[in-house]
Amino acid sequence: MSDLCFLTAVELADRIRRRQVSVTEVVRAHLAQIERVNPRVNAIVTLTAERALDDAAGKDTALARGDAPGPLFGLPIAHKDLVPTKGIRTTLGSPIYRDHVPTVDGLIIERLRAAGAVTLGKTNTPEFGAGSQTFNALFGATRNPYDLAKTCGGSSGGAAAALACGMLPLADGTDLGGSLRNPASFCNVVGFRPSPGRVPRLNSHDDTLGVHGPMARNVADLAMLLAVIAGPDPRDPLSLSEPGAALAPPLGRDFRGTRIAWSERLGRYPVERAVTAVLDRARPALEELGCDLVDAEPDLKGVDAIFQTLRAASYAASLGGELERHRELLKDTVVWNIERGLALTPADVARARAEKAALERRVDAFFERHEFLLLPVSQVAPFPVEVEWVREIEGVPMHTYVDWMATCYAITCTGLPAISVPAGFTPGGLPIGLQIVGRRGHDRAVLELAYAFELRTRCAERRPRLAI
Repeated sequence: MSDLCFLTAVELADRIRRRQVSVTEVVRAHLAQIERVNPRVNAIVTLTAERALDDAAGKDTALARGDAPGPLFGLPIAHKDLVPTKGIRTTLGSPIYRDHVPTVDGLIIERLRAAGAVTLGKTNTPEFGAGSQTFNALFGATRNPYDLAKTCGGSSGGAAAALACGMLPLADGTDLGGSLRNPASFCNVVGFRPSPGRVPRLNSHDDTLGVHGPMARNVADLAMLLAVIAGPDPRDPLSLSEPGAALAPPLGRDFRGTRIAWSERLGRYPVERAVTAVLDRARPALEELGCDLVDAEPDLKGVDAIFQTLRAASYAASLGGELERHRELLKDTVVWNIERGLALTPADVARARAEKAALERRVDAFFERHEFLLLPVSQVAPFPVEVEWVREIEGVPMHTYVDWMATCYAITCTGLPAISVPAGFTPGGLPIGLQIVGRRGHDRAVLELAYAFELRTRCAERRPRLAI
C-alpha cells in the first residue's frame, strides 16, 4: 500500500476510476504514511482521519453503483491552515484562533470537494502566513524532508513537506510574496502562482498581490488540480473568464526557437553562490529543448518600495483589529508589518498602486521580446530551521523579514504567472527550484515549459530518504 503514496495523482485517479484500487485503500495508505513520517517533519497539524475514511467509504459505494466520478475523485488532499474549512479547525497559525472552527468553506475548498477530493486535514503555515519560514507558536516548525535540520520554506511549507514525503498527492496553498514558490523550491516539489483572478477567492476586493494556487510533485498533477480550482465565479469580481479546463493536461509543446530571458539575480539582488551553481547546471536543459536563451531582465525600478507599501497596507487592513485586541499574541514581524501599514497615508498607497501600474507596463513591453523569464525562486538554499529569517546573503544585509525573498516578491508585483519547478540539488543534497515566469494571462504556457523542463531534467523524481 505504501507504493500508492508516490504514484502520480494522474495515475492514482485513473486507477480509482478503473476500480483497480479503492478510495479506502488509497486513503488508508496515505494515513499510514502520515503516521509514519509526519512526527519527523510536522507538516500536517490537524488530521481528520475518521472523517476521511467515512468519505472514502461513501465514494467507494458511489463508484460501485455507477456514479460518475469527478476529476479528483478519491484523491487525498490537505488544505493550508489559512483557508476556511467547514467543520475543521482552522487556526491561521495563531494562538488567537487556536480553537477556531469555520462554519463555511473557502471557495477553493468548495471546488475541491465538488471534484471528489478527500480531505485529510490541514497543513502548517507561519502565523497569518507571514514569512517564508514555516513555524508558529501553536504547532512549532515544519522541517525540510531532505534535511531535518533545515527549514521547508513557507508560507505553504506544510503543504510542500507533506507532498515531498508522500503524505499527499496534491495540496493547495496561497502566495503573496512567494508562499507557493519558495517552499516548492526548498522541498523539490512544484508550486504555481497563477495569474491574479485565475483561482477565484471570496472577499478578494481589489487585492492582486495575494492568490490561491496548487502544489504537487509534478507539473501534470499540478495542472490537473489547477483545472479544478481555476475558472470564473460571480462572487469574485476579479476572477478571469477562461474556464479551468483550458489548463488541464496534456502539456506537450515544441519549444524550438522560443525566446527566453535568463536572469541570474534580476539585475539587483544578491543570490547565494550555491543557488547560482545549481541553476547554471540546469540551463543547458533549456537549450537542449531548442530554446533561444539570452541574459536579460525587465526594468523593475521601484519594485521593493511598491511591494513593501502594498503588503503593509494589506496587513493593516486585514489584521489591524487583531493588533488592537491581541497585540501580546502576535509575533514581532507581524506587529511590525501591521504598524508599518497603519503609518501609511492614502497618498502613499495611491502612489504605490500607480507605480505598480507603470511597472506592469514596462514588464509587458519586455515580454513582447521574450516569451518567458527564468530566474531563481529563492536567493538562498534551505537554511537552519532555528533561523527565523535570513539576515545576510553574500555579504549583503537583509533589513526586513521578507528582503531575502525579493526574487519572488518582485515577480508578484508584475502580476504575471510564475512556477517553481525542481532544478537540482546542492552538494549537500538540498533542493533548488527554477522560477519560470510567463506573459500576462499565459498560465498554460508556463505549465508547458515547466513540464518540458521537468521531463528533461527528472529532478522532481528524487525522493527524501525518510519518506521511502
